[in-house]
Amino acid sequence: MLFKQVYDYLLERIQRGEWKEGEKLPSIRALSAELHVHRLTVFKAYQLLKKNSKVYVKDKQGYYVRSTVSESVHPRQDPIIRGFVQGSSLSEIRDVKADYTFSIALLDPNLLPNHYFSEYVKKVFDLYPKVLGTYSTIQGDEELREALSHYFTEKHRFYLSSDELLVTSGSQEAIDLIARVIVKPRDIVLLERPTYSPAIDVFTRQGARILPVEIHRQGYDLEEVERLMKQYKPRLFYLNPTFHNPTGYTVPAEQRKKLVELAQKYRCLLIEDDPYRDIYFDKEPPLPMFAYDTSGYVIYVRSFSKYVAPGLGIAVVACRPAVMKELLRAKSLSDSGTPLLNQKIFLRYFFSERLQQHLAKLRIALAVRKEIMEQELTDTGCSWESPSGGFNLWVRLPGHVHLETLLEASTASSITFVPGCICDPLKEYRSWIRISYSFLNEQQIREGMSRFKGLFRQNVAASALAFMLPNRDNKA
Repeated sequence: MLFKQVYDYLLERIQRGEWKEGEKLPSIRALSAELHVHRLTVFKAYQLLKKNSKVYVKDKQGYYVRSTVSESVHPRQDPIIRGFVQGSSLSEIRDVKADYTFSIALLDPNLLPNHYFSEYVKKVFDLYPKVLGTYSTIQGDEELREALSHYFTEKHRFYLSSDELLVTSGSQEAIDLIARVIVKPRDIVLLERPTYSPAIDVFTRQGARILPVEIHRQGYDLEEVERLMKQYKPRLFYLNPTFHNPTGYTVPAEQRKKLVELAQKYRCLLIEDDPYRDIYFDKEPPLPMFAYDTSGYVIYVRSFSKYVAPGLGIAVVACRPAVMKELLRAKSLSDSGTPLLNQKIFLRYFFSERLQQHLAKLRIALAVRKEIMEQELTDTGCSWESPSGGFNLWVRLPGHVHLETLLEASTASSITFVPGCICDPLKEYRSWIRISYSFLNEQQIREGMSRFKGLFRQNVAASALAFMLPNRDNKA
């Protein structure tokens, strides 16, 4: 049961000495928020700790550690506990302050039409003078959902009603909401390998048993996907098939159709995460998988946060009524709906002719930055597939490069990137890194990559020297 898993997590932290004898533990409210579980679950875990003489209660003050436990600690194998203990490494990298942040897959704020945006914010207050004093509905603003319904029908052939759309505060909230509704402990979940790092954390925290599915430039091995679906009966398959994060790959249309057929055949939900659809450098990508779904096996998550207005944090979930009912029930327990002001600003901003014209300029600017980064990498010995859209390069390092040493040296030199192992459900990929060209301008990319290449060459030289030196531990 979940409260026993929370109990194990708390006990392990006590055993590791994170809370000392006599030290107060977090409040039930704080811990339930930290672990994203109900307060009653935390209360039951605390009561079990008290019963087993691990903690004691001070009246109206809280729970305190009774004694220091000296037993040896063994790593927990339960995935939900691993998720709690390890947390998200990507969030730690994002928190690092650096001059050259190649780790952030967000848009450079200077690429947005900020003056126009500020003017439109004022117009929204004129149109909706009571907006700051009004809650949104849990499902999202009806006017926005109607506009998005027409947009999806015209652009992507979705043919859905506004009641089949849910507005969230970004795609990460949407993925977390879907996981909480659909995934139970020990459920099988298919994840791309590599994949969007927070998705690994979300499904691990739910207690899912993760099976990786390799993604390649041509898409997936569909025979392998079918074998996994047939053998393991997974609850869902989380995918990012358009300008995939981190690889930049785009799954072809024929595979999308086949994946929907497999999902229907084996009753496996497909969670289609689509945050970069408008960021293409040549031609528009294939239709989303949701366009081919006739039986309700695809849940479509479309984020607009990456490139429209990150500060608004708007995403939308498209799904059929049976799933929508459960998502709304879960969302109502966590908040009162995505802020109405954000939704109204997005509505007027996104659907304006001026912004739609700006997207074309944005694509050109990002294509230029991608090309600059690729030029800077040409003489490093690295390899990569040039993406046709999105924000990232997925780069393979040459032999003898020690990733941890490179990351440490880069951070010390005010440069950040994402190690490939963070994007890997198996925590491997020690020869890959993700670097993003979207957040820095052209000059910053040149300067940062020049500094990075210097560190890179030092790492290669040091690794090669260590490889050539005799092992001093070997005796003649």
